[in-house]
Amino acid sequence: MNHSTPSSAHVAPEVTTSADAMISESQPATNKPLSHNFINPVKNFIFKHSLFVISVAIPVAVSIIYFGFLAHDVYVSESTFVVRAPNKQQSGGGVGSLLAQFGGGSGGGFAAAFDDANAVKDFISSRDALALVDKELEFRKKYSDTNIDLFQRFNGLRIYGSFEHLFEYYLKQVRVLSDHSSSSTKLTVQAFDAQTSQRLNALLLKAAEDLVNNMNERARKDLVKFSQNEVDVAEQKAKAAALALSSYRNTQNVVDPQKQVVIHFEQLSKLQEQYIMTKSQLTQVNEFAPDSPHPKSLKLKLQTLDEEIKAEKERITGGSDSLASKAAEYERLALEMDFADKQLAVAMASLESARNQALRQQLYLMTIAKPSLPDEAILPKRIRGVITTIVLGFVVWGILSMLIAGVREHSY
Repeated sequence: MNHSTPSSAHVAPEVTTSADAMISESQPATNKPLSHNFINPVKNFIFKHSLFVISVAIPVAVSIIYFGFLAHDVYVSESTFVVRAPNKQQSGGGVGSLLAQFGGGSGGGFAAAFDDANAVKDFISSRDALALVDKELEFRKKYSDTNIDLFQRFNGLRIYGSFEHLFEYYLKQVRVLSDHSSSSTKLTVQAFDAQTSQRLNALLLKAAEDLVNNMNERARKDLVKFSQNEVDVAEQKAKAAALALSSYRNTQNVVDPQKQVVIHFEQLSKLQEQYIMTKSQLTQVNEFAPDSPHPKSLKLKLQTLDEEIKAEKERITGGSDSLASKAAEYERLALEMDFADKQLAVAMASLESARNQALRQQLYLMTIAKPSLPDEAILPKRIRGVITTIVLGFVVWGILSMLIAGVREHSY
């Protein structure tokens, strides 16, 4: 009996301890931290819905943070212009000429120059325009400012800083859109402050006007150049012909053989008349007064007149020194000079016509709306950006969920 009592006494504590342990396990562990109780369910939710978290929750959170706190305001300046040229005159008459006379619906005698407008558009979107704005407004420096957020400024990661990358960035900030219905062109410039956007827009518009003026000057020079060359050649020929004729007159001692021949012919005619009259007188004297002293004087006079007549004929139709021989060469030189003068007159008329045509083909860049100064940033569209992220996130989540479900269904 005494031996059993201690044995039972030894077992009792063990039973009590086991009961206490069961009671302690059944009761809640009030001494554990509250954060531990909260984190475990969150971890379990993230693990079970990891696809939703990755495709929807995280992108939406990043979008809210970026558009709400990080994205820099963007100001947009707009201007509108049109490139026009005078209407060409319609030569067919009828309705076409009437439409041309009253403007043809194209602005009172001016027609939209679509090809030249495209040339202006291409210039604004060119590397030359970028080089100009970079020189005048320090485009690279302004758009690389560290105050601008990392994703909007140029070369934010300091990796791509070449001119070609700057040109790609420039095309995103400057846009040129043509409206064929109104024949106008809209220039839109984005910048991170209002003044820069307006100045950049105005500079590009001024550069476009300079381009049109240079095109006008080049076209005028090209159009007039050929006619001016023709005038120069014609002037040289006219001067050479005039000098040749003048030199011939000086060397041959002749002014105008034709006029001089007429004078000599008149003189010859007078001498012949005098010769006939004198011979008639001599005949009468010999018949009625043969013993008078007059026949001798009349014969002397006839001899003198005969010599003068021969001399006049020699001057007119004699040898190489006669007026007749000189007249042929003179006529040739005079004809060359006359032809050269006519060529010069035609060339000068052609030059004047080319100048008038060049003036009619002048282009005009008309500014319809001047570069605006924005008073509010309209970009980025923050709410729309967040909503777009949510919609795209749910779309991606739905597609991936269906793909994963399909893979699991085929795997079992």
